Amino acid sequence: MHEYPITEQIIKIAEKHCTEAGAKRVRKIKLVIGDYSGYVGDSVRMYFDLIGEGTLCEGADVEITHVKPKLKCTGCGRLFERELMSFACPVCGADGEPTDIGKEFYLESIEVE
Repeated sequence: MHEYPITEQIIKIAEKHCTEAGAKRVRKIKLVIGDYSGYVGDSVRMYFDLIGEGTLCEGADVEITHVKPKLKCTGCGRLFERELMSFACPVCGADGEPTDIGKEFYLESIEVE
């Protein structure tokens, strides 16, 4: 449910951009959502369709790039995706530590026409 207010803000930002560009409508919005961001992409897309009705965003495509979380190896410094039940680096075997990769949530671009 917390996707609702953030989706409202995305629509406001997109409408403002559209108006400032002198365009008729928003054609596409690209979002980047990390798997550990706390937001569910499908929920954002659903709310976007509902809230966007009757706005400059009505009918716009919502393209979402999902970012998988990564750990940073304490031994060799490489970034890697964690395997189930393991924190071990697949290269050197040392433990990985958390990073901010996978916590992203931002509006990458807005296409208007």
